[in-house]
Amino acid sequence: MIFSKSDFSTVLIVGSNKGETKSLRVKTKHINRLKHYALTIGITIFILTCTIIFLSLELSKIEKERIAYNREIAHLKKQIPPPTDSTQARNYIQNIENKLKKINQYLIKRGIKGFKVDEIGGNNETSTELSTEETYALYDERLEDFLLGVAFTPMGYPANYVINSTFGYRGDPIRRGRVEFHPGIDFKGRRGDAVKSTADGKVVVAGWFQGYGKCVKIRHKNNLETLYGHLSKINVKVGQNVNTGQIVGHVGSTGYSTGNHLHYEVRKNGKPVNPKNFLSIN
Repeated sequence: MIFSKSDFSTVLIVGSNKGETKSLRVKTKHINRLKHYALTIGITIFILTCTIIFLSLELSKIEKERIAYNREIAHLKKQIPPPTDSTQARNYIQNIENKLKKINQYLIKRGIKGFKVDEIGGNNETSTELSTEETYALYDERLEDFLLGVAFTPMGYPANYVINSTFGYRGDPIRRGRVEFHPGIDFKGRRGDAVKSTADGKVVVAGWFQGYGKCVKIRHKNNLETLYGHLSKINVKVGQNVNTGQIVGHVGSTGYSTGNHLHYEVRKNGKPVNPKNFLSIN
């Protein structure tokens, strides 16, 4: 490609120190387009400036809205009374207390000593004389009493859920033709099946015991005891404290027995009571 002299322009650069000059040849078309370049850069700078200003205003607006929102939330929290001062909270206490009383009635019907339930909620005169904090404290004490009562009261199944012999008079399984009083419940089981304590308590027997063979007897509160007979193995010792659900032995057929099973008794004041009443609360 051949360029003519008119295609180029000479730009003189004058030095500021000694007045020296330098020449620079630049295509004429670039000089002609310089104003377009300047306009484009100016527009770009203007757009960026406007964008920055817009975003700054939006961020400032959002921050103001956030502050206003937090103030409104704080204001609303001040307007809402705390649960300890609300009538609704007392109503909840009363409802729970009523349910607690029903549970207590179920326990008493099954021969289990009930727990004391005082009037601690609702709109009765006693509760209105107490502060809300005192009311909650009393309620907490009642729940603690109930918790202890449940922990030390035999409930549920010590082994397999299948019962093959019930409480009361029955035919003697060994001496045919005779009738005997069966003081407990027999649960089906295989030799070695785990036998679990049905309540917290202390072991008072852990060894061979009369016709029960290998036997574990646990003393609980409220003058209650549980007995686990015909075991193949014993996992606890006399004097040991056990927890609800703890394995105390394993199913077997020791003692006066015709096959592998668990003999389970509940005794109150030393006398056998029907364990079926303690298997559930309904």
